[in-house]
Amino acid sequence: MSSQKDPGIPLNYAPDGIGYKLLELPPELLALLESENPPVLTIESSTNSAILKNGTQSWGLRQKNTSNALILLKSSECTSPSPSQIPETGLRAIATVHDTIELVSEPTGKTAPVAKGKWHERFARGR
Repeated sequence: MSSQKDPGIPLNYAPDGIGYKLLELPPELLALLESENPPVLTIESSTNSAILKNGTQSWGLRQKNTSNALILLKSSECTSPSPSQIPETGLRAIATVHDTIELVSEPTGKTAPVAKGKWHERFARGR
């Protein structure tokens, strides 16, 4: 016999249609952005990637796939299924993200190395 009467937090899957990308910031860039005078950042293109620049520092943007999806949640108001129809706070899963953008420090003046493909593509060629 269950003694739990609390049904928990309502969770609904309701994607909002926005294409989210998560950006993984290196500690030195995060410190700059959180400082009293945050710098102006620019994005430039190179032959095979985008480059994020701040004065003398530059970072190459690389897409990194994750094996575990990240689910973005947002709080929401919903009504309970009981006859009282009392609004209660719940959660909505607004997006599922399968990859992130990683910033890789790059020496100024050099272009990013050419991508060699995914590991499973390289593995399959050798078989």
